[in-house]
Amino acid sequence: MNRTSTRRGATRLRLYEAAVTLVAEQGFSATTVEQIAERAGVAKGTVYYNFSSKTELFEGLLRHGMGPLTVALREAARASAAQGGDTVRRLEAMADAGLDFVIGHPDFARLLVAEQWRTNRSWHATLVDIRRQVAGVVEDVLQEGVKRGELSEDLDIQLIAGAMVGMVVVAALDWQTFHAERPQGEVRSAVSLLLRGGLGGGGQVGSPSQLALERPPNPG
Repeated sequence: MNRTSTRRGATRLRLYEAAVTLVAEQGFSATTVEQIAERAGVAKGTVYYNFSSKTELFEGLLRHGMGPLTVALREAARASAAQGGDTVRRLEAMADAGLDFVIGHPDFARLLVAEQWRTNRSWHATLVDIRRQVAGVVEDVLQEGVKRGELSEDLDIQLIAGAMVGMVVVAALDWQTFHAERPQGEVRSAVSLLLRGGLGGGGQVGSPSQLALERPPNPG
């Protein structure tokens, strides 16, 4: 990568960081290009040199922010698999990686949750695409679990993957917003409890009988 490309990448990163903070504080509509430039410490023309519009900047921000999450989830699943983890262990590792992501990027996580409901935005197609990429990492793990016989073939993999991503992000935001004094381990345990279907009582979290997604035993 040449020096010009490196410098431009650094400038875009500053613009992304400025934009995500401002949008999280006051919303997209209230955030102006001038404010983004001022927060980033650059001239307004620098914004337009890198992006044709505020909308294009925001689309770039979405892709920039979700990329590391996708990588983190994939790496967590891979590391768990390398240690011999079964499907639910891999899902738990991915959930923990998701919690870490929200801790490290709270403004982006809040922005992401808020924007998912605004389907009339010009960048909604971009949001759908990157959300599909993130959920797709979870889908891959679920599909592997079905193939190995660890999970039921009747699972709606697409729906469950989306539910898991949403659960982790919202649980992390709720924790950071209303229960920040509680340790991450407690949040991790709560998410694990839900993944393993442990709300019915009668057993320890993680016991096979409570595995919410597992394949039911063959009769007889």
